Amino acid sequence: MKIAAVGDNSTDVYLEQGETYPGGNTVNVAVNLIRLGGEASYVGFIGTDEYGAKLKKALAAKGVDISHLSNKTGTSPYTEITLDNGNRVFGKYDEGVMEHFYLSEEDKAFICGHDLLHTSVWSRIENDLKELGERGAVISFDFSDQPQHECVDIAMPYVNYAFFSFQQDSPELREFMQKCWNKGPKYVVATLGENGSLGFDGSVFVEQGIIDVPVVDTMGCGDSFIAGFLYGVLQGLDLKSCLESGAQSAAVTIQVNGAWPVE
Repeated sequence: MKIAAVGDNSTDVYLEQGETYPGGNTVNVAVNLIRLGGEASYVGFIGTDEYGAKLKKALAAKGVDISHLSNKTGTSPYTEITLDNGNRVFGKYDEGVMEHFYLSEEDKAFICGHDLLHTSVWSRIENDLKELGERGAVISFDFSDQPQHECVDIAMPYVNYAFFSFQQDSPELREFMQKCWNKGPKYVVATLGENGSLGFDGSVFVEQGIIDVPVVDTMGCGDSFIAGFLYGVLQGLDLKSCLESGAQSAAVTIQVNGAWPVE
């Protein structure tokens, strides 16, 4: 059970605490999948700076395969963050070297040797998905809170597992999820923050609540949910069980500072 997490990374810079934590959607999914018992690789660019060095070291310490993590001259991506009652508030974002991210032929061959590819709206590979799918890749895509982003129409026909982030269930959301499903995915999932999550398999909507635990920091909880969901997928679980696995994983993450503990 090995996934290739491809694309965005970001160092989360907590201004009030003076702390930095490696993160980014695909990075967080990779690390959390390993925590759950799977295997993961990360494919992406980092810069020649302290943030990049820390990310590389942290991923290696977690057991992530970083053989296709590339150093590029320049700065690594970072996001400035403050906390409001444990909820993250995003400030300045610098994309750094990931602004010019691309997949080499060696990267594509490497990715297609995995059981599943996970990527995201900020990863810049939506135009590669058709080719990767034709080469056998099973594709998970986190569209985050960007349902109107141009990559939704580009990527959706080639995505097996589509994830979005909303605030609450509604008839409009369910209609949107049905429209997404009609374009190709097996499952369409919406995380709903404190309202849990909602999944659609083409026939029925399945609701899942949150696991009630003390909240320290919500950073990365949605990514952790995706990792838990995909771990269920790789084990052959049904939609309801995958949603439960996602909720359990997210509950672990919100009890620590940052998206995951760094040794």
